[in-house]
Amino acid sequence: MTCSLEQRRQWITPKHRKISVRQQCHLLGLAPSSYYYQAEPESAENLEYMRLLDQEYTDHPFYGVRKMTVWLQHQGYAVGPKRVRRLLRAMGLMAVYPKPRLSLNSKAHRRFPYLLKGLAIVRPNQVWSTDITYIRLNGGFVFLAAILDWHSRYVLDWELSITLESDFCVDLLERTLVHQRPEIFNTDQGVQFTSAVFQAPLHLAQVRLSMDGRGRAFDNIFVERLWRTVKYEEVYLKEYRTVCEARESLQLYFSFYNNVRFHQSLDNRTPHAVHFSVPRASQSNEPLTAGGRELGLGARPPAHLTR
Repeated sequence: MTCSLEQRRQWITPKHRKISVRQQCHLLGLAPSSYYYQAEPESAENLEYMRLLDQEYTDHPFYGVRKMTVWLQHQGYAVGPKRVRRLLRAMGLMAVYPKPRLSLNSKAHRRFPYLLKGLAIVRPNQVWSTDITYIRLNGGFVFLAAILDWHSRYVLDWELSITLESDFCVDLLERTLVHQRPEIFNTDQGVQFTSAVFQAPLHLAQVRLSMDGRGRAFDNIFVERLWRTVKYEEVYLKEYRTVCEARESLQLYFSFYNNVRFHQSLDNRTPHAVHFSVPRASQSNEPLTAGGRELGLGARPPAHLTR
């Protein structure tokens, strides 16, 4: 069984008599930097800016640093481009327009051509894609990664992390590939996805890799739509106090999204019904799952989402 990054961090014994922290990290397949990393808390002012930037980016993902700065200033905030740039980087956000290519590709970060242009997506597990988005907490933030099936819109699995390091993306990918695998796996050109450690499980499973064009987030349009849906139907309606609270609430939401929420683009069927070819008459009996994680019989989607 693949364990999450947070679980492996908890297994480290800092004052072990025989094994150093670095050796324990090696044995657990954990980068030492992932263990030692402690995010410096942002000020209340910066967290407010990040909240506003997240919502504006969700609505206008083509806004870069200059437009985001002007937008904040028009809201009455005295903020400059230097701070906006730093906050956007900390949130993992970038404008979705092509930018000048100022550096050569590193051999350690291999990129692949975009394979989905003009491709008819006609069956489950034909194309999967993944991405990372910023999730605000009350007094902080975390990052959410998910793997989505393009044909069914089914969220196969998801994970939260306090950092943008690739470990949690690799954990998520390996966990998902245990149950099924796609023909093509599409990502953007983020360093988490161009790294050899992320690509290795896909090569081993003989999955073809596809990558969005530089600055073309809409090449991964279905994941972008998923983030907008998750944020407006769940995240922006809540005030998560802790990572655990965010995880529990998102678990319920993704169960609702997969099993209860009808999609107009799917002829008003659920992602679960399309992904597993469930007949229409049987949809009400679908098991409650959230990306492959089956919930207890007593679990139900949040009340405000079933009205």
